[in-house]
Amino acid sequence: MPALALAALSPFTVTNSTYDGPVRRPANMRLVWRDEFNGRTLELTRWRYDTAFNKRGWFNNEKQYYSPGRNLQVRHGAMIMEARHEAPRQFPDWGGQNYTSAKIVSTRAWTYGFYEIRAKLPCAPGTWPAIWMLRQPMTKWPDDGEIDIMEQVGAEPNLIYSTLHTLAYNHRIGTQRSAQRLVPSSCRAFHRYQLDWRPDSITIGVDGRGILRHRRQPADGKAEWPFDAPFDLILNLAIGGDWASQKGIDDAAMPQRMEVDYVRVWQAQ
Repeated sequence: MPALALAALSPFTVTNSTYDGPVRRPANMRLVWRDEFNGRTLELTRWRYDTAFNKRGWFNNEKQYYSPGRNLQVRHGAMIMEARHEAPRQFPDWGGQNYTSAKIVSTRAWTYGFYEIRAKLPCAPGTWPAIWMLRQPMTKWPDDGEIDIMEQVGAEPNLIYSTLHTLAYNHRIGTQRSAQRLVPSSCRAFHRYQLDWRPDSITIGVDGRGILRHRRQPADGKAEWPFDAPFDLILNLAIGGDWASQKGIDDAAMPQRMEVDYVRVWQAQ
């Protein structure tokens, strides 16, 4: 089924920024940060666990509790996030969730550059893996911007979404800048999810082929283009929520895993 036909199943997105051209790292860039996940544990000088909303509950009616370590392993050169069907009542910040998972945020933020994350995704109903970025510090959403390099929801397996949110362009008013690409082996194989972020354009792709491109216009202010400040990189595996629960949550398919082979960031010399 074509990607656009699959996208029509979801009322939570639009298709207005499709780009089908090549995505290549500019030749003048050098590698400034990387994590190859070759150790035995998560390197906490590079990442921090985000557990801030466990007690109150996470956004978009998501159903998971994010643990600070028990749902994440580093082994055989990969970082593995595992979502489980369980209620972690023993933890003081438990908010009544019946699922556990993991969310990590880079301890360093960047402005512009070429980003590549090689990952294999879960496809069970109810899963919502994401690779995305938020402005640092984030004072107000969506005014400060959001870059969604990759999202996939279990209701639409193998369909990769890339999206930008700003004050002028966001899903609350149906104006987000978004596009999709069908990646039939997203859950069986690793793929390279890529962001080429420049002062005047943002291009997102997979395996060197474009998904989305959005260009800054001469008259754009912060409402249209807040992408001129440092952004953190975020990796997480959510469960449920307004979008990912459209076809329910398959408890029998748990546990589900998102595996990341590496994260690399290049910037202009």
